[in-house]
Amino acid sequence: MNALQFQKKLLSMQENMMNFALMLTANRDDAQDLMQETTLKVLDNQEKFIDNINFKGWVLTVMRNIFINNYHKVVRTQTVVDQGVDLYNLDIVNDSGFDSPDSSYQIQEITKAINSLNEELKVPFSMFLSGYKYNEIADTLGVPLGTVKSRIFFARQELKEMLKDFRDA
Repeated sequence: MNALQFQKKLLSMQENMMNFALMLTANRDDAQDLMQETTLKVLDNQEKFIDNINFKGWVLTVMRNIFINNYHKVVRTQTVVDQGVDLYNLDIVNDSGFDSPDSSYQIQEITKAINSLNEELKVPFSMFLSGYKYNEIADTLGVPLGTVKSRIFFARQELKEMLKDFRDA
């Protein structure tokens, strides 16, 4: 699709975009702002669109992501920190779970349970716990993304079964 076709297709979607924006924002002015921001973002990222992908779905996904990002931005700016409190010397209750012998024992049991998983489940699950994203795990292990997700799911199920006594305690 060339640039002119892309722009015509985007312009023909303005009504759909406005309806979706109204559904997200419930305010006409905010919806128009969201629609305008989405239009600019879509035009800026025109080269990322692949012809065989649903154009309408792609544009509305861009809009939804912009809405979510804007929402998170508003929430962050509206978070109030009491400046009268000495944050450096704040008395925080330690909820890390490492401060009592019982908690330390539970951490050891959880670690032992993870180590008892078969390698096929333990490796992707441990990588996931270490902060790797699914696609990074798939690339590292050389397996499909769905396989990684399945293995992590099954590891969680096995751990849930092995550690069911800890939930009751």
